[in-house]
Amino acid sequence: MKKMVLVLAAAMFALAAPQMVGAAEHGSMDMNHGGMKMEHGGMSLGKVIHQGKADGVKFTVRAIDIKAKMEKMGMKETNHIMVMFTDAKSGKAMADGEVTMKIVGPDKSEQVKKLMGMEEGFGSDFILAQKGKYGIMAKFKLSGGKVQQFKFWYTVK
Repeated sequence: MKKMVLVLAAAMFALAAPQMVGAAEHGSMDMNHGGMKMEHGGMSLGKVIHQGKADGVKFTVRAIDIKAKMEKMGMKETNHIMVMFTDAKSGKAMADGEVTMKIVGPDKSEQVKKLMGMEEGFGSDFILAQKGKYGIMAKFKLSGGKVQQFKFWYTVK
């Protein structure tokens, strides 16, 4: 439990620090800070690695490189993976529910984590340290909905 709290705290710090520094030093200028891009006061988190639609729900999966920040804290996680859901008809964010993600690495190692609710999405930190193809699977149940899933391949170069 202590490790989980430390990982979550580290992830929150890793995500918040560049935004605070960028906002304080550069106002609304476009600045790129370690995978997070400040754009006119808003924030674009990492790069989109997958998008899809499942039974009326659109989802976007993003990866944020946090390796350098985590290494400084003695942690092995390399990427923060976020999933954002929206209603396909209304475009309204769907941020209430449960999401579990499983990542199978090129060496067949597995990481399974329940993603934590974060503002308008869900996320957690994973180790994607090896180059190669990763199988990423997610199972989710959003508020008032049914259990759904998606899967895709992501290549680390």
